[in-house]
Amino acid sequence: MRRIARPLALLAALASGVAAQAAVPAPQLGLKSFEQLAQPLPLPYDTAADANRAVTEARQRAIAGHKLLLIDLGGNWCLDCRLLAGTIENPKLKAFVAAHYEVVTVDIGRFDKNGQIAARYGITGRLEGVPALLVVEPRANKLINQGHTSALADARSMSPQALADWLASWVS
Repeated sequence: MRRIARPLALLAALASGVAAQAAVPAPQLGLKSFEQLAQPLPLPYDTAADANRAVTEARQRAIAGHKLLLIDLGGNWCLDCRLLAGTIENPKLKAFVAAHYEVVTVDIGRFDKNGQIAARYGITGRLEGVPALLVVEPRANKLINQGHTSALADARSMSPQALADWLASWVS
């Protein structure tokens, strides 16, 4: 029944324009604003990394660990990307993410680099915004958050808890 319920929930979520109801609740971060994050904010993107290799290796770890693959496309110049990275560093969210996702960050330069990663999952042309998060079922190598990849591109208008809730919404 769970195998049927999850895809139906995702289809319903995609049709409604919101993420699916999480079967696994997000941890309560206890942060009211981004000002409470550790400073300075992280610079999560390695500009010299081999993105193809990094994604392939992360996908293999996700398969082995029975986790989802989370591909974070962005740049160190992006405040929203850095806020997301800083929020994920919260000990409660960091443990949650580590338990459910294999995360790989991919530097997109100024939208002129590593576009092949998004293209693998059907996203062609310029990204709608960053961070662009691709939630991938690693065995099938299938994007499961189609239409919601840039949902956190305006992270600064959200709260740390809203970011945690979004991440939890894709976990079953």
